[in-house]
This record gives sequence, structure tokens and C-alpha cells, in this order.
Amino acid sequence: MRSRVSWAAAALAAVALWAAADGAGAHGNVTPQAVDTSMLPQLGPEWRDSNPYTGNEAAIKVGTSAFNQNCARCHGLEAISGGIAPDLRRLDRDCVDFTDEAKKKACYKETDAYFLVSIRHGKVRNGAVYMPPFEGIFSQEAMWAIKAYLETRRIDE
Repeated sequence: MRSRVSWAAAALAAVALWAAADGAGAHGNVTPQAVDTSMLPQLGPEWRDSNPYTGNEAAIKVGTSAFNQNCARCHGLEAISGGIAPDLRRLDRDCVDFTDEAKKKACYKETDAYFLVSIRHGKVRNGAVYMPPFEGIFSQEAMWAIKAYLETRRIDE
């Protein structure tokens, strides 16, 4: 009798584990939420190579909403990563300490370019999708608004 109970308990545990794993896998299949950028200056069809919305309060507001609806599930609420994806508050951390303004500006521009490539094309390694591409889903305005928001979350540690 004891071995039947143990077998039943093990089978029940296996089913529960499978159900939990199946639900966790569904986490990644989430439909991106639309981002309304109608109140922002429109940027046109040419992709900018640096953030035109840095410090723009309207863009920061749009970016905050867009980030929390579309990015926070992996990058964390308020951009505080829980370890699933990189902590984006540190994205341009290396630029902060430059005292030479030209070097600092070049560093931020390089970080902006990295951000834009990442969000447009996603992150894929060895066939595994770590971050989906958002080009064709988000407008350039939405992407730069998210970056403007992240700039407000920068940490100096």
C-alpha cells in the first residue's frame, strides 16, 4: 500500500511540475501593447542615431507607460531587473564618469546606437530568442521614448 501512495504522490508531483513549467513557458508569448506617440514630435522615416527625446517630459511619460507595459515583464518594474534580463538602469553607466564632454557625448551616442539595434532586432543567441525584435511593432518614436524613460532611471553605482 505504501509504494502505491508514494507512486501516486510522485505522479501527482510530476503533473504539477509539468503544469507549472508549461505556464512559465507561456510567459514569453505576450502580445506587445500599442504605444501612443501622437503627442510627440514625429521623427520621420530616417532612423536617428541618438535619442532626440532626452529630457523631453512628454516622451518620458510615454516611455514610462510603454516600458511598464512591454518591457517590465523581463527587465523589471521601474527598470529594476530581477535577474531575468539586464538591468537597463546601468545601460549607459560607463558614460557618466567621463569628464571630457566630447567623450561623454560620444559614449551616450554609442549607447543609444546599441539600444536601438537591440530593441529593433532583438537578442538571439544560438537560436534562442532572449528578446524579440520590436521593429515593425514599435515606432521609432516609441523606442526613443522608452530610452528617454530609461535615462531617468540611471543609477550611479
